[in-house]
Amino acid sequence: MEPRDGAWWDSLRIGIGPPLLKTEHGWLLIYHGVKETVVGAIYRVGLALLDLDEPSRVLRRADEWVFAPTEPYERNGDVPNAIFPCGLIHDRERGELRLYYGAADTSICVATASYDEVLATVRAG
Repeated sequence: MEPRDGAWWDSLRIGIGPPLLKTEHGWLLIYHGVKETVVGAIYRVGLALLDLDEPSRVLRRADEWVFAPTEPYERNGDVPNAIFPCGLIHDRERGELRLYYGAADTSICVATASYDEVLATVRAG
């Protein structure tokens, strides 16, 4: 997978996040994408589904980012406007994903989302 050409939110560079999560629809890839703006780079989080047998093949890629720096601890720090997904836990009992991420290179945080909603988002991509 490569950065997208043009004015996409992940057009400057991309980086892999936590280890892939096996789902019934493919490997869930959570990654960060970077876009250069007039005030500097902004790092956001996106989703893709990879083929279970051939993970180098991208099945779906969500067009829009799903998570962006909005809080002061995500926007101000050593690397401003940056969130880096690092770890992922799938809590099957709750139907929840917990994403551990670095914020502005100064904080470690956790965000939660519905497993079903995340899959629906990337499958619609």
